[in-house]
Amino acid sequence: MPIIISGINSALDADKNTAAYAAAAKIKMSLSDFVSYDIYKTSLDARKQNDIHFVHSVYAKLCDRKLEQHLCDKYPFCNYIDDNYPKPVITGKHKKGRVAVVGLGPAGLFCALVLSENGYRPVVFERGESIEKRAESVNGFWNGGPLNVSSNVQFGEGGAGTFSDGKLTTRIKDPLCRYVLERFCEFGAPPEILTKAKPHIGTDNLRKIITGMRERLILNGGEVHFSTLVDDIEISDGEIRHLHTRKGVFSPSAVVMAVGNSSRDTFEMLYNKQIFMEPKPFSVGVRIEHLQKDVNESLYGKHADNPLLPQGEYQLSHREGSRAVYTFCMCPGGYVVPSSSEENSVVTNGMSEFMRDGKNANCAVAVSVSPSDFGTSALDGMNYARALEQKAFRLAGSDYKAPATTTGGFLSGRPGLESSVEPTYARGLAECDFNELFDEKINTMLRAGLEDFSKKMKCFGSPDAIMTAPETRTSSPLRIVRNEAMESLSVSNLYPCGEGAGYAGGIMSAAVDGIKAAYRIMEKYAPEKKI
Repeated sequence: MPIIISGINSALDADKNTAAYAAAAKIKMSLSDFVSYDIYKTSLDARKQNDIHFVHSVYAKLCDRKLEQHLCDKYPFCNYIDDNYPKPVITGKHKKGRVAVVGLGPAGLFCALVLSENGYRPVVFERGESIEKRAESVNGFWNGGPLNVSSNVQFGEGGAGTFSDGKLTTRIKDPLCRYVLERFCEFGAPPEILTKAKPHIGTDNLRKIITGMRERLILNGGEVHFSTLVDDIEISDGEIRHLHTRKGVFSPSAVVMAVGNSSRDTFEMLYNKQIFMEPKPFSVGVRIEHLQKDVNESLYGKHADNPLLPQGEYQLSHREGSRAVYTFCMCPGGYVVPSSSEENSVVTNGMSEFMRDGKNANCAVAVSVSPSDFGTSALDGMNYARALEQKAFRLAGSDYKAPATTTGGFLSGRPGLESSVEPTYARGLAECDFNELFDEKINTMLRAGLEDFSKKMKCFGSPDAIMTAPETRTSSPLRIVRNEAMESLSVSNLYPCGEGAGYAGGIMSAAVDGIKAAYRIMEKYAPEKKI
């Protein structure tokens, strides 16, 4: 089994052979002792601007298994590859009906795909459109047309991540993460996502990849119904017996609820059906835009124009007491995009394509909020965010412009939009005093965050940055509570999963959660008998 040798520093222009030589020397061997080798992971260390370099983990296979074990025992920087991810085991009994998957974001897509590859014929209900039609609806809204409340940046094939940076970073440590990356590559993702410490696909690549995965799911015997909202469920004897859609009634064996964090009408329906849910902390704030060149200069100093360096990206945080402010979903060379899913509301998000070659960089600057801020009922956080979005719509003129100001205007209390940064928000901006939008707790933390971040990155000290509000969909404001078998506490054949259910926080963790839901279903229900 190959081993991983970590902590190999390399110059920016060094090739993989140079890194492999260094890895061999680190374990007191020569490169000729390696049967095969490659770069396993690469990250950039830019903490010191006079010493910017790559840090590699090198994959190496030796001819002697005992020697590999000896090296792993001897050196803390030597480990076996953790690619023994769990495999599905079908131990369940037959039950009438097919598995229904509600939502075709990362959780629903991976859940349905895995089921379809193991003899099941899942039926997917997606309220939004296919990517092809969805892109038309989204672009129409961005260009000044009407909002399609069923198919937009939040709803439709691929979920909210389809119109994002396609970030594949995650804080979870799970062997299935490697599996997810490999599956993305199988469907056309750039192979470099397997080796980068901060992989991303880009919204342009992601759309083609998801389409391929959907086509495979259908080829395997699954079904996908677009523009099909599940608007009601019938429960009897502790199980969901029927799903109601505008296309008719469906009687499932099990239901995977992978609806995403913006499916507020679905949350309300489940709440009214007494499905146990609870509020959870999330965050609200703004999108901030800098010139990408200013971000690069802040990170790389005199090396900012070095073509071997990637577009600069960052992750910053600041805490005061129980409340935090932090940067989130940073999009190098990206765009701030209109992301409303309800009429008469404004929501912002960020996206960038694979090349990340836009003029601006943007990220969310988000402040944590909890039930102590909005209430302890399951839907209180959702309603808190909704009220912010509706207030933003009114403050900006009720025409889907977004309220905005420069950082200098925000900090001085004299909002304005005069800046060297050209905003990218397609529906336009309206000058706004954020004291009229956010409460003082949020504004105080935003000010504290900007002050702290300016000490870490020069660009955050610029009064020219553009702040566009509000960012409200950082994560789900509630959790549909489940047990260890991933079943709802209220209904035994309901599997809440992914970001909307409160169990994930991005493409990777949502995909992993969807796979695990598929595995749990296989443990309880055998594939439906074909007639």
